[in-house]
Amino acid sequence: MEVVILCGGQGTRLREETEYRPKPLVEVGGRPILWHLMKSYAHHGFKDFVLCLGYRGAMIKEYFLNYEAMNNDFTIQLGTNHCIEYKNGHDEQDFRVTLAETGLPTLTGGRLQLVERYVHGSTFMMTYGDGVGDVDITALLEFHRSHGKIATVTTVRPQSRFGTLDVGSGGAVRRFSEKPSEAGAISAGFFVFERPIFDYLTGEQCTLEREPLERLAREGQLMAYDHQGFWHAMDTYRDSLHLNEMWTEGKAPWRTWDVGVETRIATVSHAG
Repeated sequence: MEVVILCGGQGTRLREETEYRPKPLVEVGGRPILWHLMKSYAHHGFKDFVLCLGYRGAMIKEYFLNYEAMNNDFTIQLGTNHCIEYKNGHDEQDFRVTLAETGLPTLTGGRLQLVERYVHGSTFMMTYGDGVGDVDITALLEFHRSHGKIATVTTVRPQSRFGTLDVGSGGAVRRFSEKPSEAGAISAGFFVFERPIFDYLTGEQCTLEREPLERLAREGQLMAYDHQGFWHAMDTYRDSLHLNEMWTEGKAPWRTWDVGVETRIATVSHAG
């Protein structure tokens, strides 16, 4: 089953990093956030990826073209008998990665439509290349298959970055809540789609999150998988710093593939 990852946006809110590289290559713990996402899916057995490239897509191509050399020790024979002998195997031996150019100005629905030819099964997954979480991909897929609809979106209830106060008359604070959960659920990505989703897409200027998903909701074809655990998008430089801090301190709940790493999920907030 293919996992489509949208990697083409310009990431203007993270200009400190994305001026020089595409957002999916911004590093967390010395690895691109895209790598973290792929490891999360691979942990559940999904290792066939289709990357929708756009802004600075050539850099993502170069990352994978050079992956073997940069992630192995090797011996190289120079000259006319040129050859390379890799000394040790990395853990991504059986990843299959399709890198597809989907254009710089193309919107999310358009990018998905352009990679239809690389999606071979009736069911596939899709997410954004800039957010991590400890989503149980296996349970998500089971939920999707249980309801028989076209689409499933993973939802979370993020915490506010600010404490809230219940203030009574005269200025007396009746209740203070430090970073409470916000009331509404939001999309965390981590979609599962059936192939008819492509019938809802209308070209390169189609925004998946507008008419296609709105129409699916009206028709009763969109279901929500409620994720109760950790999720964090890397929208800003502050987000990047926070994710790196969590990784460095060994408090990265999304590091589910690394058995033996103490993640301390219960003590980590969603937003920092």
